Order: sequence, then C-alpha cells, then structure tokens
Amino acid sequence: MPKILIIEDEAAIRRVLTKILSEESKDYEVEEAQDGLEGINKIKEGDYDLVLCDIKMPKMDGVEVLEAARKLKPEVPMVMISGHGDLDTAVNTMRLGAFDYISKPPDLNRLLNTVRNALDRKHLVVENTMLKKKVSKKYEMIGESPSIAQIKDMIEKVAATDARVLITGPNGTGKELVAHWLHEKSDRSKGALIEVNCAAIPSELIESELFGHVKGAFTSANKDRAGKFEAANGGTIFLDEIGDMSLSAQAKVLRALQESRVQRVGSDKDIKVDVRVVAATNKNLKKEIAEGRFREDLYHRLAVILIKVPALNDRREDIPLLIAHFANKISQEQGTVIKSFSEKAIKQLQEYDWTGNIRELRNVVERLIILSGPEVTDKDVTMFASK
Repeated sequence: MPKILIIEDEAAIRRVLTKILSEESKDYEVEEAQDGLEGINKIKEGDYDLVLCDIKMPKMDGVEVLEAARKLKPEVPMVMISGHGDLDTAVNTMRLGAFDYISKPPDLNRLLNTVRNALDRKHLVVENTMLKKKVSKKYEMIGESPSIAQIKDMIEKVAATDARVLITGPNGTGKELVAHWLHEKSDRSKGALIEVNCAAIPSELIESELFGHVKGAFTSANKDRAGKFEAANGGTIFLDEIGDMSLSAQAKVLRALQESRVQRVGSDKDIKVDVRVVAATNKNLKKEIAEGRFREDLYHRLAVILIKVPALNDRREDIPLLIAHFANKISQEQGTVIKSFSEKAIKQLQEYDWTGNIRELRNVVERLIILSGPEVTDKDVTMFASK
C-alpha cells in the first residue's frame, strides 16, 4: 500500500490534495504535516513512498526539507508544490534532486500523472535495491578471521574512491569476490563490471580483446569491434591473472591508465574511456619484474592499493562458516534438504591441507552432500574427501 506524505502549511490545500489522492485510489495511505519541521521529523521516523512538499513554509522551507530528505531517504521521490512566484525556485529544486513540481492550484490530471510516475519510480528503485542485494549475496565474502575482517575494512575504505587496486593471493582464494565487492560498493556500481581472464586469452588476441579492433586489422577482423575497456566505460574493468599478460599488451594498458585513452588494433584514433582498473594475480609480480616478464612502471600504476587474500590454510577458523555456507547454497541449487556436518567431520576438514583453497573446499562439501547420509560424519569425510 503506497504511503504518501503531504507537507503543506495551508490547511485548505492539504485537504484538497488528501481528497484527490484518496479518491484516486483506496490503496493510498495519506498523511499530512503542517510545516517543514514536522514534515522532516515524519520522514525521519516513517517509511514513505512519495512526499508532496510545499516550497514556502514556516520553520523550514521546501528547499531545506528537500535537501534534508535527500540525505535521510534518497530513494523517496519528492514532488514540490509551487505558488506562482516560486516557479524559478521549483525549477531549481529539480537540480537538487526533486522528482517534479506542480503549480498551485494543482491541475488534477497533472497531479495524478506525477504521483503515478513517482510511485512507479520508487517501485523500480526498491526492485533494483533488492536485486543488488541478491547480487551482493552471490559474491558474499564468508569469514570472521582477522585477515578477512581486514580485507572487508579495506574494501569499505577504498571502494568509494577511484584508486586502482591490485589483489594478490593463490588460486581459488576468492580474489574475484574482492573485485566484485569493490565494484558493488563503489559509485560506479551502476556501470558495468567487465571481467577479463588474461590467462585464458591467447597472447596474440589479448590486445584485440582489451582494446578492440577495426575492420581489416588482421585476417579474421571482418568488422569493427569495441574492446573490454570501452565496454567498461563508466564502470570497472577487472583484469584477472594480469601476470600472464604479454609485454606488448602491458604497454597499451599502461598508456590507457596514464591517459585514460585507448586505441583499437589497426587504428590511430584515440577513444577516451573513464574506467576504474582492478587487477589480480597469483604470481609474485616483483619476481616477474626482476626476470623481465612484467613492467615495473605498470606494477606501480596498478598497485596503488594492495589487497592480499590469504590461503585457506591460513584462515582455518573460517572453515566451519564456509562449510555451512556451501552446504546451504548447494542444497538450494539441487533442491535438497540441507545436510548438517558433525563436529568431528568439521574438525577433520579444518585439519586438511587445502592446496586448492576455497574452490577445493566447495567441491569437497558438494561431494560429501551427494554421497553421505542425512548427517555428514567423520567417517564420510575419511571415505569421500580423501585426496
């Protein structure tokens, strides 16, 4: 049931607006506030789907209410009510984030159309927020160990900036989760997160993949094609396993970072891009630099912020939480009852040498769930989780 707040100091106009909205839909729940201060207090305490707010009011005018409400509840659309002399101010409120404005006396059709559109927008914002929470849950970082707590804290501090981040750690530790969290918690979350696995692309194709190409640039280039940097414009590009990138591609990435421009293969035309770069590697890049396989200048461009993801063997206290998480997730995927793990089974899994890290643990948990009885015991672990 949509909940609407009317903030208006003229009682007659409040009554008219309430009557119009109540007659438009029985589902509308309409509340009133007689000045800006009362209105902002109601917004603080209540959960509204739409606010109609007069501009000229005692105690707190409509512009002040709008600015305060945008900080408190930015998802709630605000429609400003303007008198004839307030028109310039009403237009200015649109720049401050108002959804729309309506003039006094309110035109019935204009008012109702504005209300419907504003409520539709609120519904979409809520839907998108819920969807984003689902996406975030998919890439949730499970663990309470000091090393994971430190990573989460660093993400909170760094995400809002455009600082480049280099994520290091062995294979299977969850470096891609860090990249996803950085993107989703950033101001770029509305843009795309483009992932590139540098190790999976042949060296002769990596430049075309990253920067695109023009028709005729090479034998199979039968049309112009945009690259990953262009696709990530306004968002984030995640260069996974960057230690496997060819030196020629590294030179072009360095130029893209320095100048915020790229050139498609076969073209001399610059294309401006606005991209945040997050990179990851399982290699020791300082060793790669010493052996001439990685550019030192690119390393320093990428490693503004360094995040090291620990091996699972270094955070064994998180294994019970990870087992519970994977057991729940796997049962949902397979549509089966969630299986519990005995204390002895969990202790035994905590003592394993996890060379494949979290990826290996997930595979073992899935195998145990499929092959064991209602409860996974230490005997099941001995029988089915052996390496």
